[in-house]
Amino acid sequence: MSLFGYEGKKVVLTGGTTGVGAAAVELLAEAGCTDLTVLDIKEPTGPATRYIPTDMSDPASIDAAVAEIGSGVDVLFNNAGVAGVHATDFVVRVNYLGVRRLTQGILPGMPRGAAIVNTASIAGQGWPENLAKLLELMAISDWDEALQWLADNDELASVDVYGFSKQIAQVWTMYSSARSYKEFGVRTNSVCPGPIDTPLMDDFIKHMTEQVIQWTVDQSGGTMLTADDIARTLVMLGTDASIAMNGHNTVADNGFSASMTTGQIDFSGLG
Repeated sequence: MSLFGYEGKKVVLTGGTTGVGAAAVELLAEAGCTDLTVLDIKEPTGPATRYIPTDMSDPASIDAAVAEIGSGVDVLFNNAGVAGVHATDFVVRVNYLGVRRLTQGILPGMPRGAAIVNTASIAGQGWPENLAKLLELMAISDWDEALQWLADNDELASVDVYGFSKQIAQVWTMYSSARSYKEFGVRTNSVCPGPIDTPLMDDFIKHMTEQVIQWTVDQSGGTMLTADDIARTLVMLGTDASIAMNGHNTVADNGFSASMTTGQIDFSGLG
């Protein structure tokens, strides 16, 4: 048995055309995956075995993809996401509601021992202060009702919708992991990266500012993470080597969060 291999595994990956997703497609092929389905709005150029055009903001598109994928998925990577330059409801549809709908569609057909890996972000680490409200949102199963809840609680997302959407992603990882594991024997974890050098960086600079991005990078060694760095973490969490990990938000930020927690951050660069 290969602890880090994907031989014989059926894998689904969202957002596999550029950035972290494209890097993950390459790594999965290197790890022996010969059954990889990519869901994206654009066709990937990497070595995926199947492509299903999918709009992760559209429930009908997601449902159609679920029907085409069928059962027996061993690893689901919920990687697709958008930055905070878009409308609030669109960001939450892609970064949370689409993730939830796809997961709930695929989960019942996953074998015991399968894995779900969500791409979250260190931008969502403020979730504890909003936990009660986020759990309130988790309890709403209907897509439109969840969007109405978002409209009714606009003050939570209006300042930083991307950060809020990734708070949801972190809490959803924890919330769904216990239920998925108890009922289906499927574990759920997330990766929480710091700033990554991908085509989305231009969008992140627009809503976070270049100063904040550069300051974060400077406080974690001065080198921005690459798509391959984070793809490796995603792929690792999908393997049997991480079999005991469930409900864990895995921080992958070159030590920025550790420095913040232990009071070793220099805030002068934000002045």
